[in-house]
Parts: sequence; structure tokens; C-alpha cells
Amino acid sequence: MIAMIKHLCLAIVALAAINVAHAGALPSAAPEEVGLSAERLARIGAVMNAGVRAGEIPGAVVLVARRGKVAYFEAFGYRDRAAGAPMPRDAIFRIYSMTKPIVSVAAMTLQEEGRFYLGEPLSKFVPAFADMQVGVERFDEGTGEARLDTEPARRPITIHDLLRHSSGLTYALIRDSAVKRRYRAAGLSSFTQDMTLAEYTARLAKLPLAYQPGTVWDYGRSTDVLGRVVEVVSEQPLDEFLRARVFAPLGMADSGFSVPPDKHHRIAQPRRDPATGPADDLIDVTRAPKMLAGGHGMVSTAEDYARFCLMMLGGGALDGVRVLGRRTVAYMTADHLGDEISKDGTLYLPGPGHGFGLGFAVRTHAGRSPWPGSVGEFYWGGYAGTYFWIDPAEELVVVYMMQSVGMRNRYRMRLRALVGQAIID
Repeated sequence: MIAMIKHLCLAIVALAAINVAHAGALPSAAPEEVGLSAERLARIGAVMNAGVRAGEIPGAVVLVARRGKVAYFEAFGYRDRAAGAPMPRDAIFRIYSMTKPIVSVAAMTLQEEGRFYLGEPLSKFVPAFADMQVGVERFDEGTGEARLDTEPARRPITIHDLLRHSSGLTYALIRDSAVKRRYRAAGLSSFTQDMTLAEYTARLAKLPLAYQPGTVWDYGRSTDVLGRVVEVVSEQPLDEFLRARVFAPLGMADSGFSVPPDKHHRIAQPRRDPATGPADDLIDVTRAPKMLAGGHGMVSTAEDYARFCLMMLGGGALDGVRVLGRRTVAYMTADHLGDEISKDGTLYLPGPGHGFGLGFAVRTHAGRSPWPGSVGEFYWGGYAGTYFWIDPAEELVVVYMMQSVGMRNRYRMRLRALVGQAIID
């Protein structure tokens, strides 16, 4: 049976390689052909170019597709401002947490094959996560200081928890707590690259959880651990599995965990202007990392990521190639939090009017949010500024690539308004 599965995987890789070889440019259309105003879309360029002149962003690439066709695809500013190199449309960006939706989709291809189900315990695949402890911060009246106690987890972490960020695994970067300080002391506070995924998850499993599993949405290391589950179940390194199941089938030729030497000249560099704040120190993508971080480690281009988004908008298929079933996509992009899982953790990143699905924030209300959008829309972004959203009601995909940590939210929200006002049908 194992031999048959490996033979099937090899066949998939071979077929995928053919798909990459024949992947052409995405179909395009004049804006008015798909219900957009070219005149109103031009406002995007005015805002982005002003941001470049002000030194707030080094450069950016924006792609807008509607009804399956690219209607706007422009580059602004500099790929490397210090070198005076202009931004090309095929620039390669560090996408940080936009890695998470891709790894979530890859995991769900295994779920579709019956290789696991979402209610199964994580410890079945990564035994180190059995018998987890949960950190409880208590005030010590004797010393006048807070101390960290632990109590047993009331139930196991499940695969479902990893996908919807209800595992109790956290990031030490966002706000502070006794558990987060324990993470930092263990060397797990930054964007780790210097250990294997197996080593990383083994170290992580020794730390207490921030919350009881299944009780609180808390952004953290869940998708990194999910990547390890993918490796164990598929018996492949995460990068190889992603290449076979996502990148090659969709023609995402410039996506991965590092940039090969012949493409280094296309890497978008971060803002480095001391006059507008400290320089952004981003991960090194010029060499293959030891850790294949499913939560933050990948690079991509605007067009590559648009292919991924168009596959999701298309119910799991693009250009006749199916990655996921239609019902699986609908399930992933539904709210999985409801009223049972608290949103009062350290920071609820999806924002008001949103729930969270399996790898994506999901809009649940037309109002409540401080930014415009449609009910059923889903999105996510990356630490260094990248962002995307998919609006099924409007048949719309928007991908925004930029590398300025401090300006990420300002320009994302501006872009939302700029795209929305350009819809004229």
C-alpha cells in the first residue's frame, strides 16, 4: 500500500511539472469589460506613488482580477531603493503569514484523501503533544509578583484546532504574558529558521499552552505544527509536498521557502530609510532554511499568489486543474469559531465583523468592520506588508505585495477603499 501511495505521488509530481511548463500568463481584460473603472483604478497608482515619494513604502505590486480575468496589474516604486532598481511586476516577496493559507490548503488535500480527519488529536501524528500542560498566571501574595503555574489540558489539541488557531499555541511576539516569556526564554520568540521542523515542534511541545485547547482564538505557531503533520502523514518534506500539491498544479513557479541564485535579482527589498523609522530586518530568503516554517517562511510573487486565490475563488480548481473539492473550499471559508471560541485572547487579528475559517479570516457581517467588504469574503496578510482578499460575491481577487512592516495596515486599508470604489456595475 505504501509503495502504491509513493508511486501515485511520483505521478502527481510528474503531471504537476507538465502543468508548470505550460502555465501561461493569467487571462486579462480591460477593466470595463469586468465591471471596473479604469479611471477609478488609476487612483491606486496615485496613492502608491505618493507613498514611495514619502519614503513610507519602498515599492509595491498590485493585482486586481475580476470574473477570472486580470484587470489591473501594476508595479510602483523600487524593488531595491538603495540600488535604484525599479519594482518589476514579477518581483519576489517575503510573504510571511500568507504562507499559512497555502499550508492549510495542502493539509486539506490530505483530509480529502481520508489520511486524517479534523477531530483527530495532534498527538496521533506528533506524539510529543500528548499530555499537554496549560499555563496559568497567578499572583503570589508573598512576593508580590506573578508566577506561572500549569494545569493539565482538558482535552487534546486537534487538527481542527491547528487550522483555526484554537490550539493554545501562541506567538511570543504579540503582547506579553508569563507563557510568552517562557517561549522567549526557549528561543522561540522570533521567525525561526535554524532548526528542522521536527526539532522545532519537539521543543514547542515542552512549553505550556497559553489557553485550554478549543477555547480561545490566539494567533500563534499552529500552522507551523500543521506543516509537521503534513510531513508525517505524507512522508515527504513540506516543501516537496507543497510543490506537488499546490505550486506545480497551479503554475506557481516562483513560490517556495527560498529564492534560487538565478532569481536573487528579483527579490523585493524592505524599506531602509532611517528618516522614516528603523530599517526592517526581514528573514534571509537567499538560502534554503533549515526549518520549513508553515506559518511564515515562504516567498511568492503577485501573479503566483493570484493563481492560488483564483483557485480558491473557483471552488478549488484553476485552468482545469483541481486542487481541492468545491465543498472543501466552502467549508474552509466558513466561520469555525462561532460563539464557542473566545476572541478575547491577546489580539483578535481578523477584526470586528469577521470570524475565522481554516487558514483564512472570514467576513460574517456587512458592517461592524472599519474596512469595507462583502459577507463571505476571506483574506489574510503577512508581517512585512503583503495582503490578499477574495470576494466571491463580487467575483474579485486582490493581491498586494509590499515590504514595509510599519506601513502594512495603512496601505492595506487604503487599497481596500480604492478597489471597492472602482467597481461600477
